[in-house]
Amino acid sequence: MFGTPRRMSADARAASRDLWRRLVAESWQWGEPALSLTADGLLACCVPLMCNDLLLGGLVADGLPDTACATAAPGSPLNAADTLLAWATDHNLTNRAHLIRQREASGREREKAEAIHELKTGGYDSIREAYLREEPALLAAVKRGDRRAAREILNRLLVGIYHLAGNRLELLKSLTLELVVMMYRAAVESGARPTELLGMNYDGVRRLAAITDEADLCHWLIDTLERLMDGIREYRDHPNTVLLQQALRFMEENLARDLSRDEAARIACLSPSHFSHLLTQKTGRSFRDTLLDYRMNRAAETLRRTSLSIAEVARQCGFPDPSHFGKTFLRRMGATPLAYRRKGKGI
Repeated sequence: MFGTPRRMSADARAASRDLWRRLVAESWQWGEPALSLTADGLLACCVPLMCNDLLLGGLVADGLPDTACATAAPGSPLNAADTLLAWATDHNLTNRAHLIRQREASGREREKAEAIHELKTGGYDSIREAYLREEPALLAAVKRGDRRAAREILNRLLVGIYHLAGNRLELLKSLTLELVVMMYRAAVESGARPTELLGMNYDGVRRLAAITDEADLCHWLIDTLERLMDGIREYRDHPNTVLLQQALRFMEENLARDLSRDEAARIACLSPSHFSHLLTQKTGRSFRDTLLDYRMNRAAETLRRTSLSIAEVARQCGFPDPSHFGKTFLRRMGATPLAYRRKGKGI
């Protein structure tokens, strides 16, 4: 361990060395330079000395005036902590990639602590309640590629599951695997490549089977989430036809609702104008005409295959006014709904 020398008593030197050791441990744990005030009101800052991922000691600058780090602009040489880290990195004395990983890990631990606090103030009464409350928001965050929101929800859900499942590790593993299946489905629905995710899941399940404690289980699940998010991020560069198909599928599945172009565009992760341009380019139809085509086709199929009333058919196909439905159907299909049904059934 190295520090900047200054005149001090034996007791002060011992106290300084204890402080240095603590700063080395903190810098290593949190993945960033550690700062602290010394007993005589000066600043000490530290970065870890490393060989690859092996911690060797620390590089400490001790006895700095307390303005050296508090008032310096970003990137200024007066910012002692950043300067020390840059110097250590430039001279290959520390592993910056490892420190970045540690920062990310400590950030996840902080999010987990926040989730524990939330649980204490408004926890779940059952595992089923935990899933029902958190699943929709988690899947929505996964689909839109929102890592931060997904991590927060996942941490909250994990804490709830751990609290309810107790120390039954095998139960925890099965519940965790159920979460992964849900997130995998959401990632595929968002366009991530199923074949790549399948390989990832096979490797992940093998690793899951070997886990023996809750901490490793938590890290495994968060790592799985990150890899799923990476798959979705890669999908954002997919051909636009993939995005378009996602929106078209959404339209078909929600014909009974009052659908708007903007809503379909959001599902495809496209701006409304880009979505309209892409739809016209690929299909030759506008959003309005495409939606009406889907509704007429659904109505025709429902009339042929069921005995539902005309009013109910109209409602299921997004027409709250049966009269408007009848006029639109006649114009598009060349027959009234009732005549079309009779003809289709040979009446």
